[in-house]
Amino acid sequence: MSTVAPNSPCISVCSLDPTGHCRGCYRTRDEIAGWIRMTAAQQWSVVRACEERRAAHERRPAAARL
Repeated sequence: MSTVAPNSPCISVCSLDPTGHCRGCYRTRDEIAGWIRMTAAQQWSVVRACEERRAAHERRPAAARL
């Protein structure tokens, strides 16, 4: 694991979906708000969680993605 912090996953599409995840980066409100105070390891953990959330979102039927 790198001790270098990742760039923020924000892509400036800032809107929470019904599950509480950002439609752009897939972070939760708490993850977004706390990003700047997280350690590099915590940020990498959030990045991995976002990747998993994005993949799960893409596996859902199109009608359920709204």
